[in-house]
Amino acid sequence: MFMTTNFFIMLAIVVYLAIMLVIGFVYSKRNNSTEDFYLGGRKMGPLVTAMSAEASDMSSWLLMGLPGVAYLSGICDAAWTAIGLAVGTWLNWFFVSRKLRRYSNNIGAITVPDFFAKRFHDKNNVITALSALVIIIFFIPYTASGFAACGKLFNSLFGINYQVAMMLSALLIVGYTITGGFNAVCVTDLVQSIVMTGALAIVLIYGISRAGGWTAVMDNAAALPGYLSLTSTFDVASGSEVKYNFLTIFSTAAWGLGYFGMPHILVRFMAIEDEKKLVLSRRIASVWVVIAMTAGVLIGIVGLGMTKAGALDTLTGSNSETIIVRIAGIISQHNALTALIAGIILAGILAATMSTADSQMLAAASGVSQNIVHDFLKIKISEKTNLLIARLTIVGIAIVSIFLARNPDSSVFKIVSFAWAGFGGAFGAVVLCSLFWKRCNLAGAIAGIISGGATVFIWKYLVRPLGGILDIYELLPAFIVSLIFIIVVSLLTKAPDEEIVREFEAAGKKA
Repeated sequence: MFMTTNFFIMLAIVVYLAIMLVIGFVYSKRNNSTEDFYLGGRKMGPLVTAMSAEASDMSSWLLMGLPGVAYLSGICDAAWTAIGLAVGTWLNWFFVSRKLRRYSNNIGAITVPDFFAKRFHDKNNVITALSALVIIIFFIPYTASGFAACGKLFNSLFGINYQVAMMLSALLIVGYTITGGFNAVCVTDLVQSIVMTGALAIVLIYGISRAGGWTAVMDNAAALPGYLSLTSTFDVASGSEVKYNFLTIFSTAAWGLGYFGMPHILVRFMAIEDEKKLVLSRRIASVWVVIAMTAGVLIGIVGLGMTKAGALDTLTGSNSETIIVRIAGIISQHNALTALIAGIILAGILAATMSTADSQMLAAASGVSQNIVHDFLKIKISEKTNLLIARLTIVGIAIVSIFLARNPDSSVFKIVSFAWAGFGGAFGAVVLCSLFWKRCNLAGAIAGIISGGATVFIWKYLVRPLGGILDIYELLPAFIVSLIFIIVVSLLTKAPDEEIVREFEAAGKKA
């Protein structure tokens, strides 16, 4: 029975992965230029734009990290993170998307670093190289978190060696990304978002039934001190309630600020065929995000109810992030049909991982080939060579990410939170000021990127360990520091010239 179950699970996963590779191959025929490879020729429709943006955003932490946090400590950490992200999603689509699409199109920018350079007329492309460097630094650990999630999935379910499973998963993701480029990434992201949604729904419904019903789930959660509170967390070790102060709540919700600086999400805004269609994209994206994250948190609570009912083993530490994998394993034990369903659920976790990793590697590749080699170093290369460098960069990033993710005890949630803070801190305030403050200049933008990125490291490793009121998520202080530096340095240096001002004002006029 075990062999039969594994066969049907693997069949579902293999079919799913084969579809991803086919999509990559099909779209490889459409890449005739770097704009095609990085932006899909600015021809993305509203549905693909919305769902690919959110699928690339949610990553494996939606199906592993978020339920794991809720399972261990209750809804406080998970809920405030989800609330911050939901608000940040809507604000990003409402305020940033249309103006960034219009502005980038007006000045011919095809990547986020390229947008900064052309927005501020940086002829030496210093901000381009700096931005590309930040992208590479923070996307490597982000990609590593995705590979780690794949390794955990196959190791916990089939007993496959963690490192072997991780490397095979990385090989597959690299395969369709380097062939299909942006078009393949967006279309696969749309498929992956659908699979992720189905996985969340199936696990939630099944988990509630095995835990003894919704009433039993909530009764179990209510019996744990602070577990269902938005101002406290449940401490597993002591079995007691730990209070959450206002500053901690605010810094946790500050996850939402990260959206303004995410290159792999911002580039979706730049790629849509018509800026007016971003309104529909915003509605689709906002609704999906709320539903998906709510389901993720509830699965953690339901999983604990299953443990209480004896249907699921007690999960500790980073093992709590395998909760959906383990529930899928239980589902698969009934018959061939449920084994296939379990395979689809596990494909959903792969989808969450792959949809983010592919977007991150593509953004990093553009940073090296387009922004550093072509723009900053001013090396004249053909379109074909440019694409080759991009693809080699993807392979290089994958190799480094595999090395960083080699430890099976690494936490997906913690890795993602640091990388998220890095982008939000380095780019968030710069993007907003670039779009909405006419007086913002090149010197201010460079100061914002450097100060914000540096603050993430300083706060994470030097300040936050001091504890007390300083124990807050590093994204919040990094964003504030970056904003201050942008404003102060811009005001102390030369104002933008008339041409930059005209371009800024043109971007403010609705189509």
